[in-house]
Amino acid sequence: MTSTRVRALDAAIELLGTEGLRALTHARVDERAGLPKGSTSNHFRTRRALLTGVVDHLAEADPQAVGSAFTPATADEFVDAMCGLFDYITRVNRVRTTARLILFLEGSHDPALREALSRGREVLETMATAALAELGSPHPREAARAIAAASEGLILHRIARHDDVDPRPTYELLLKTALAD
Repeated sequence: MTSTRVRALDAAIELLGTEGLRALTHARVDERAGLPKGSTSNHFRTRRALLTGVVDHLAEADPQAVGSAFTPATADEFVDAMCGLFDYITRVNRVRTTARLILFLEGSHDPALREALSRGREVLETMATAALAELGSPHPREAARAIAAASEGLILHRIARHDDVDPRPTYELLLKTALAD
């Protein structure tokens, strides 16, 4: 059985991803999760605590969801995995990704939230850096950051603009550059 806390966090993600930041209240989370009134507030006393809890909850799931993308044996496998991950993030997991984008914007003026978001990105960047080093990149950290930045732009466009661009040419170009001496 899923804990009350996890149910509240999943409901908060659903609200953020479908209705936006204004829809996120403790009462609406309780209602969406089918919890008794006050349940969300028992776990997250303030709105900031709830937002940070959502960021941490999303970050906990990220390594499992993206781990296989960062264990390629070849450059082609890396590109294939990144394209698959991109589709997963922007299609199957669209609501969660939309919620994450909303949190990024909120983090632009909330240092505590920004710090929580940065911790999650650091985990993913470290995984990508290791994969790029394994593939022979002379500058794996910088390459991982470039790929992350491009991915964030592609994700933003697909989610916010419903842009159905093929990410493959971008990832192929970035990986070619990342592996060049």
